[in-house]
Amino acid sequence: MLRLIKFKMAFCEKGNSESPLRRSFSKRLFFASALFLLAAASTLAQLSISVSVSPKSGGLTVGQTLTTLTAAVSNDSLNQGVTWSATGGSFSPTATASGAPTTYTAPATAGVYTLTATSVSDVTRSASITIGVTDLAGVFTYHNNLSRDGSNPSEYAITPSNVTNATFGKLFSCTVDGAIYAQPLWVANLTVGGVKRNVAFVATQHEGLYAFDADVNTTPCTPLWQANLIDTAHGGNSAETSVPSGTTGNLVGAGFGDITPEVGVTGTPVIDPSTNTLYVVSKSVIALGPTFYQRLHAIDLTTGNEKAGSPVTIAGTYPGTGDGGTTVAFNARQENQRPGLALVNGIVYIAWASHEDKAPYYGWVMGYNASNLTQASILNVTPNVHYGGIWMSGGAPAADSSNNLYLTTGNGTFDATNTTGPTNDYGDSFLKLTGGLSVSQYFTPSSHASLNANDQDFGAGGAAILVDQLSGPVSHLVIGGGKDGYLYLLNRDAMGGLGDANASQRFNFGNPILSTGAFWNNTFYMAGLNGKLQAFSFNTSTGKFNTPNASQSSATYGFGSTPSVSSSSTTNGIVWALDNQKYCTSQSSGCGPAVLHAYASTNLATELWNSSMGTGNSAGNSVKFTVPTVANGKVYVGTRGNNTGGTTSSTTIPGELDVYGLLGVAPQVATPTFSPAPPITRRRRPPRRCTPAPSASQPHKRSRPLP
Repeated sequence: MLRLIKFKMAFCEKGNSESPLRRSFSKRLFFASALFLLAAASTLAQLSISVSVSPKSGGLTVGQTLTTLTAAVSNDSLNQGVTWSATGGSFSPTATASGAPTTYTAPATAGVYTLTATSVSDVTRSASITIGVTDLAGVFTYHNNLSRDGSNPSEYAITPSNVTNATFGKLFSCTVDGAIYAQPLWVANLTVGGVKRNVAFVATQHEGLYAFDADVNTTPCTPLWQANLIDTAHGGNSAETSVPSGTTGNLVGAGFGDITPEVGVTGTPVIDPSTNTLYVVSKSVIALGPTFYQRLHAIDLTTGNEKAGSPVTIAGTYPGTGDGGTTVAFNARQENQRPGLALVNGIVYIAWASHEDKAPYYGWVMGYNASNLTQASILNVTPNVHYGGIWMSGGAPAADSSNNLYLTTGNGTFDATNTTGPTNDYGDSFLKLTGGLSVSQYFTPSSHASLNANDQDFGAGGAAILVDQLSGPVSHLVIGGGKDGYLYLLNRDAMGGLGDANASQRFNFGNPILSTGAFWNNTFYMAGLNGKLQAFSFNTSTGKFNTPNASQSSATYGFGSTPSVSSSSTTNGIVWALDNQKYCTSQSSGCGPAVLHAYASTNLATELWNSSMGTGNSAGNSVKFTVPTVANGKVYVGTRGNNTGGTTSSTTIPGELDVYGLLGVAPQVATPTFSPAPPITRRRRPPRRCTPAPSASQPHKRSRPLP
């Protein structure tokens, strides 16, 4: 034992004699460990940085600016923020602190662009969003264009992949003074109040005309401007009101309340972007008398004011014996300005039908010079027999590149093939009109007499021009149909005259037609009365539609539907349709919200979304025949608010524009990764401790007695 003690003392004495060297090594080891820990801490700090961008997605017009673009950077201890980059467009400034905004200016070319915010502190950390940039100048007219095909091929923000319950829904609502029967219109990059913005325009049955910021708003919205089309500044007087049209107290119609509770602006206006002018027809009454007015207004888009020479009171006569003499006169009370307006080659065309088939009425068409509102032309399609109204369930006359108009007429006598006069009454017919409003060609179904006798208006549906075919047997086609449920495909260059055999194609749609079809990518979309939304493929080789349908929806549309199609050129097609069956008047099956549906264009059995999904997406109460407007990542829907068919003042929201769009997606936050990975360290045993050698004055102490 004594020998062992001496050995241990000798070992430790040797270690103590080398302690300066060991202490130097220990210091070096300490500093190395500190540096390693500092580097590791710095690395960990950098690895915890994350970036998110707001908004998460969106749509812009070419050249439009986004001023609310921000990036949030977490754990950026030096607050160095981010730098901005994009696949197109520009930023000012190009670098921002966390939470500070930058202004993004969209490029001049339409498409989908990626915007990226990259951390300055750690360039491996970034977040990106996509922005759809459209070159759509506007939705200036009913169903998007003069072809009335309902197609917007310049939609880059909305795609089938992002129209889901999680990412798409109601953004805001705009309260107006009456029901919205006219389709909302939309103009890009319009300067109003000194600010360039996208603007939505809405006309109401209470004589209201509104301009709203189409992108940024609250609920309820604040109008950019608002006009009353029958006040003294707009050609009216203090005694005028909209026309009562309900089941009681009505001054038009037969008391069915078909348009309830009032008539003011019914037909969709039309916009001339070259002069920033909106053309709209108002209908009003001075009850004492009564005295009725219909006026054509030319409204400045930027202010809501009348332009010089506006408005004009609509009037006219036409040769015919229907009133018992040699001419018939336009009757402002009896005529219902139901169809949308058309602006073709500098002429504003307006058409009329009846209020609830209340006689006497005619099918009138008038043309007014857009520049000065002087009447340029006039036509009565049934001047000797009454009837023949042009209503097309709210559709508008279509027009081709040669300025010919196409429209359908309702119940009335057809006598154009008679051997003795008169021979210029075109009830239940498809008409091709010259710009001067003469009938150049027509098509009339073989069953026209039966249609007239049984209230099966051929003119219940609108006309839609198909895209001109570059190959195939017929280059220029137009399609339409009516209450009997048959669609007629006609050669625009040879309409065919009397007889079904003269049509290029006639096929059974399966349901009464009270709609204008949409045509996109050689596919025709439409929903009939109590029918499903259907898609029919067009065969370019035969020049005809393939039957039966290529696909159909599972949902049924109680009052039919006029769909709209959004797409990025020939891809990302979405078919939008409104179910308006509960439109709140006495003839409706009930009263309830309009339901907006979105379908994959390639298969209508695939429903992407509808406004009854989720919460907060419900629209206002329905208005029949209304059409959704799709522009710049949003869908605009006109409704009657919470009005249930009573008088306008009976509810708090007598009319409402509902706006749907992208809600955004989850923030794109970078997932932390180690690059390069930190070194792997092994656990080391602590160094062996030595007891100092005892001195001569300090004998060695045992930790315990030896045995």
